[in-house]
Amino acid sequence: MREMKVGLAGLGTVGAGVVRMLERQAASIAVRTGCTLKVVAIAARDRTRDRGIDLSGMRWFDDPVALARDPDIDVFVELMGGDGDPARASVAAALKAGKAVVTANKALLAKHGVELAALSEEHGASLRFEAAVAGGIPIVKTLREAMAGNHIARVSGILNGTCNYILTRMADEKLSFDLCLADAQRLGYAEADPTFDIDGYDTAHKLSILTSLAFGTKVDAEAIYVEGIRSLTLADLEAADDLGYKVKLLGVAVRTDEGVEQRVHPTMVPKHWPIAQVSGVTNAVAVDGDAVALTLVGPGAGGDATASAVVGDLSDLAAGGGGFAFGAPVAALVAAERAPMQHHEGGYYIRLAAVNKPGTAATIARRMADEGISLESIVQRRPERSRSDEPASVILITYATTEAAVRRAVAAIDADGVLASVPQVIRIEKD
Repeated sequence: MREMKVGLAGLGTVGAGVVRMLERQAASIAVRTGCTLKVVAIAARDRTRDRGIDLSGMRWFDDPVALARDPDIDVFVELMGGDGDPARASVAAALKAGKAVVTANKALLAKHGVELAALSEEHGASLRFEAAVAGGIPIVKTLREAMAGNHIARVSGILNGTCNYILTRMADEKLSFDLCLADAQRLGYAEADPTFDIDGYDTAHKLSILTSLAFGTKVDAEAIYVEGIRSLTLADLEAADDLGYKVKLLGVAVRTDEGVEQRVHPTMVPKHWPIAQVSGVTNAVAVDGDAVALTLVGPGAGGDATASAVVGDLSDLAAGGGGFAFGAPVAALVAAERAPMQHHEGGYYIRLAAVNKPGTAATIARRMADEGISLESIVQRRPERSRSDEPASVILITYATTEAAVRRAVAAIDADGVLASVPQVIRIEKD
């Protein structure tokens, strides 16, 4: 039986999980693929650390680039992370040596994906990255292969488990953002510096990869409009619940007449939508094609989920799987025409802390009318036992309008001096 020798760089939770999974599933993978998969060489920073796996039969490399070039491996697995070296240098070295590469590194692909895909084609070496987006959900394979017969109009999803965990706890347990973030950090769902997750950049990296697969565009994370969840309050989630919505941080890529609109931001989605039911650290991706529309739900992170996706890619390679990294030759990938966020159309939730003085309500209404914004509802909320001079919470729900109109109206209201704090704006997705 054929043997595929694996060199693995990065022995953290995911890397150790890959080694264990390949050992546990060795017989099954051999039957399915007609090939045995064996980790023969590794690279990691600490040789002394106990990872709970037997490394005695594997060669050790201190330099992952040297491992990537090793003539005695067939495939290089990169699990170090980061968009620069040594990840970039080692993946490039492996591809230039004609070795297949499997990576879970979304940051690397978001920044250098086109360059690495070109190396893959030039040297006849496969580049696989199922684990880079949505953990254990097979969305890359779905877009690249299973939905090849579809003209895809939209891809959207919950792509960051940390944010979904925080929003779920806030909504279900009536807790503050800060408390839920601290809990996420204590449980290991969020880093000590959570910026990358809660400010939306992790979701944007993943969305840039899905956009390329879905629409045949070059990976371009810089084209994505990004907002995180840092400004959300319990009051916003409670208002959403009263209005029949759940708040989720969504990554959305959609075809428009002006190009591909790519955006990451908190979104109110109807409670009956499947994606609204996704809670905790779970991820979900919805794909709308002209023949098929589907939603995939599953674990978006964690050692086992990510290791499962890596082993899936290795099994595909062992079975002879190939194909272009982003579903089409690099020469066929086009620079996406960026649809300006200001042209986005939809409903909006706007929460204003309105000062208690004559003419405030009229000022708000006038500024909305000036921009041609029709209001579906207006709700004023004032805390119990509040003083008469305390700001009132005014919640506006608009009919479909443009992002530009909402921004102009809110800016004008703020300039009129009738607000006590920064306005909150959340986009609404409707049936």
